[in-house]
Amino acid sequence: MDSSEVEFLAEKELVTIIPNFSLDKVYLIGGDIGPFNPGLPVQVPLWLAINLKQRQKCRIVPPEWMDVEKLEETRDNERREDTFTPMPNPHYMELTKLLLNHASDNIPKADEIRTLVKDTWDTRIAKLRLSADSFVREQEAHAKLDNLTLMEINTIGTFLTESLNHMYKLRTSLQYSEDGQSQEY
Repeated sequence: MDSSEVEFLAEKELVTIIPNFSLDKVYLIGGDIGPFNPGLPVQVPLWLAINLKQRQKCRIVPPEWMDVEKLEETRDNERREDTFTPMPNPHYMELTKLLLNHASDNIPKADEIRTLVKDTWDTRIAKLRLSADSFVREQEAHAKLDNLTLMEINTIGTFLTESLNHMYKLRTSLQYSEDGQSQEY
């Protein structure tokens, strides 16, 4: 899975919008949405919120966790802890990117939020790299990585699987040579 596929999955997350149009309930495969009444909040998938915002049909309400104080607390917790802390949303990075790219005018302190989420991401990726380095150096066979998001796993996944493959090949070749088999012909 690549990052665009992870972002596609994130677009199914529900967000609140304030529409400026009227429309009865919309029946979609993924579920019913609406009704839409001007000024009354309604939850819709992110993909629809962005589409309506681009057509100037709504205002997007930022998620509750997308607040400077809450994000500062999340960042500070992540820096303090040795393990990965739970994130406010399993798609925090993708949602932040999409919302700030398409609706930054609806999000108070958008630049600060962007910086805080990037700081949190950088801290978590640095932890992930250290964990992966330790994992490979100590020749572990399995690892427990709680509280990682799909995008974070996607970022390190190829490296980890390739490392495990190389470690397996090295171990099997070492076992083969330790069994007394000569590789000379």
